Amino acid sequence: MQLFGTIYDKTMAWSKHTYAAYWLSFVSFIEAIFFPIPPDVMLIPMSMAKPQNAFKYAVYTTVASVLGGMIGYFIGLYAFEWVQSLIADWGMQASFDQAKAWFEVWGVAVVFLAGFSPIPYKVFTICAGVMQMVFFPFVITAAVSRFARFILVAKLSAWGGEKYADKIRRSIELIGWGTIALAVVAYTIYQLTK
Repeated sequence: MQLFGTIYDKTMAWSKHTYAAYWLSFVSFIEAIFFPIPPDVMLIPMSMAKPQNAFKYAVYTTVASVLGGMIGYFIGLYAFEWVQSLIADWGMQASFDQAKAWFEVWGVAVVFLAGFSPIPYKVFTICAGVMQMVFFPFVITAAVSRFARFILVAKLSAWGGEKYADKIRRSIELIGWGTIALAVVAYTIYQLTK
């Protein structure tokens, strides 16, 4: 079944769209609050399609992500009771509990690690508000962390450019189904060890 190839082709087409940078910023902003898909899904093909704009895309993604993270922070600070049930409904309670434990041990340093963690970024932004972290260190650390991640992703993608886009396209079904298989195995192991 050619599911991932079609998605990949669409994503590459969207990455060349006139308004792609705006959509990238929007996805990055809402991902820091509630959206389940990370901005890397757009940042990678956009940087591959237009390597000369990779740095600019990383900056857009960072700024939008930090602004979204600020909203997530205030949700955690002022409206956590409202979103607590959503965290459980979205299956992120374990991730939230883990992030909270890390905050208790390492404080603001966790925000830096959050930029590279497999735990969704929104969990950290909301948790930072719940834990009542000092706001400005949170923002500065988030900006440094997110920029480090997005510039790395953008520049590596740009370095590969269109030549790697074609190679990825040829292997996308294997990559896609392999990722799903790994996620199922990881989830199964997690459930068995709880």
